[in-house]
Amino acid sequence: MKHNILVGQSGGPTAVINGSLYGVVKRGLETPQIDNIYGMVNGIEGFLNGNMMDMRTLEENGTLPLLKTTPGAYLGSCRYKLPEDLFDPVYPQLFAKFAEYEIQSVFYIGGNDSMDTVSKLSRYAAKNESSIRFIGIPKTIDNDLVMTDHTPGFGSAAKYVASTVREIAVDASVYDNKPSVTIVEIMGRHAGWLTAASALARKFEGDNPVLIYLPETAFDKDRFLSQVQDALKKTTNLVVCISEGIHDAEGTFICEYASEVGTDTFGHKMLTGSGKYLENLVKDTLGIKVRSVELNVSQRCSSSCLSGTDLEEAVCAGSYGVDCAMDGKTGVMITFERQAGDSYEMVPGTADVNQICNEEKVVPSDWITADGSDVTESFLNYVRPLIQGQVEVPQKDGLPHFIYRK
Repeated sequence: MKHNILVGQSGGPTAVINGSLYGVVKRGLETPQIDNIYGMVNGIEGFLNGNMMDMRTLEENGTLPLLKTTPGAYLGSCRYKLPEDLFDPVYPQLFAKFAEYEIQSVFYIGGNDSMDTVSKLSRYAAKNESSIRFIGIPKTIDNDLVMTDHTPGFGSAAKYVASTVREIAVDASVYDNKPSVTIVEIMGRHAGWLTAASALARKFEGDNPVLIYLPETAFDKDRFLSQVQDALKKTTNLVVCISEGIHDAEGTFICEYASEVGTDTFGHKMLTGSGKYLENLVKDTLGIKVRSVELNVSQRCSSSCLSGTDLEEAVCAGSYGVDCAMDGKTGVMITFERQAGDSYEMVPGTADVNQICNEEKVVPSDWITADGSDVTESFLNYVRPLIQGQVEVPQKDGLPHFIYRK
């Protein structure tokens, strides 16, 4: 029987999700025991519909290296939730397809919901004595996966946020004769890692962003208005960064103050509008010039701010995942463990995916200031190594050269 492997991508893309795909494919090509490498087109949902591609063609046509610096998800993505009931007919349907293509190892690159998929598939395999190995390759800009120091995708997104907020702060500073407030809304439903990274934009004490609000602490709009007024006494053109998921003490999202919000296929509320709500609150209450900026998908799709560290570790996660599968491991997610010492060093490892899926890692309370409006130096020491290193994106006709699936 052949040893074919299958790789897919799921959830929202990151700037380095294709780096992990490159790692899986490259290590698969280097491993003599592996015969064929297939890619799911549009994740597990696409695979169910028979959408696959032969990944060896990327090596044959010389485009494989371009994967590393191509944004988006090359194989396409999905937000398909496998049933909780392992007796659902979709599972034998999936495993029949695995058998049809002689798949022995499956790699799924994604975040929390994707690890839920890996968990269910590995548990079904164990229940039915299948020898297929299932490995989760982590990715998320939210950095909210547990049992790992950080997640590939976060470093580049953090670098983008810091760079963009710095540019916004400079833009806001050109008019210093009248007070103004710029509110920057950053991704993060329950975990504020990415918003916290905006603190990297500061160049000196008291520099913008002066106020940073994370969903790890309850948000009080009256206290917010008071803190804005106090900050304006020292900083005429104030920049405030908020997570999209900031909420009050009762757990109501601030964006819900203005309107109802919908939910996605996994039951997560689709949050947007926290910045716009606070913009109107400041304008109506304080009567000063104010604007809100929503960074939105730019945080995850920009290849212009790729972190060298982030890309290297994304590739490592993919290649190490193949090594783990060939060693017989299954039902695990690739993790990173930060080594003690003055220099930055990460060692890859694995953790039980069943202990990871549906859990959420949040910013530690001691990394947030007591008044809930800033982060501490401990957080900055944690995040600085993750944004280091420049990446040269190949050019063609004077523009970034990416690879597109045909």
